[in-house]
Amino acid sequence: MAEEEWFLDEFEIGRFIGEGKFGKVYLAREKQSGYIVALKVIFKQKLEKYHFHEHLRREIEIQHSLDHPNVLRLFAWFHDETRIFLVLEYAAQGELYKLLRNLHHFSEKRAATYVASLAKALAYCHENNVIHRDIKPENLLLDFEGRLKIADFGWAAQLQAHAKRQTMCGTIDYLAPEMVQNKEHDQTVDNWTLGILCYEFLYGFPPFEAEDKYDTFKRILKVDVVFPSSPPVSPEAKDLISKLLVKDSSKRLSPQKILEHPWIVQNADPSGCTKE
Repeated sequence: MAEEEWFLDEFEIGRFIGEGKFGKVYLAREKQSGYIVALKVIFKQKLEKYHFHEHLRREIEIQHSLDHPNVLRLFAWFHDETRIFLVLEYAAQGELYKLLRNLHHFSEKRAATYVASLAKALAYCHENNVIHRDIKPENLLLDFEGRLKIADFGWAAQLQAHAKRQTMCGTIDYLAPEMVQNKEHDQTVDNWTLGILCYEFLYGFPPFEAEDKYDTFKRILKVDVVFPSSPPVSPEAKDLISKLLVKDSSKRLSPQKILEHPWIVQNADPSGCTKE
C-alpha cells in the first residue's frame, strides 16, 4: 500500500487518456518532482453499484507489490469522499491492442520480443505467487521506448504454493480449457494465454475466434488450432504456439522454457524495446 499520504492538489492534471468500467485515466504531473504519471480516477458510487470494492482492494494490493520492467507500476493510491485515485506509471505509446489493429499483425521479430517480455513478466509474477488471468492486447501497454507492460490486475489472484483457484474470469477468446470447464486452475492459465497471444500477434486474430461464444468454447476444448497459409509464419513460431496451447496444463511450456525456445532466442530483441 502507499507509504505516504497523497492528495489531488499535489498533481497537475493534463489530458484525458483512457476510460475503464469504473472511471477515467488522465495524464498528470507530480508538482514537486515534475514526474509524469497516469492518474486513474475511480468513482466509489460505481464500485458500490457493481459490488467491486473488495475486487479493487485486491487489485491494488497485488499491483502495488510488483516491481518488474514489464509490469506497469502502481506507485501509490489515495481517495476522497467520492473517488479513489491510482498513481500509475505512464505508458506513452498506449495500448498494444491499437497497434495490432493498425498493423493487422506483427513481424516475427516484434512478436517474439513481446512474447519474451510477457514471459519474463509472468515468470516474475508466478515466482511471487501472482496469476494475472486476463492477459489480452487491451491490457498490455507500451512505454515511450516500445517496451511492453502488463497492466490491469483486476482479475489477478494471489496463489499460495500448489494452491488452485476456481473462479471463471477473463475474456472468452483467451480462456484456458480448464476455465471453460469451470475446473480448478493455477498459474498455467497464463502460459496458455501466451500461446493465444503469440498466435494473435502473428496472424492478427486469436486462434479460437468464432461467431458464437459456445463455438469458441468448443474450439478451445478441442484445442482446434488452424495455422492459415497467409501471412507466412515460420515452423519455429508454430512449434512454440503448439507447446503452449496444450490441454493438459502440466505439459504447457513454463515462462522460463519459453525464453529458451529457439524462436524466441533467434528473434526477440534482448532490450525488450521494439524499434521497427
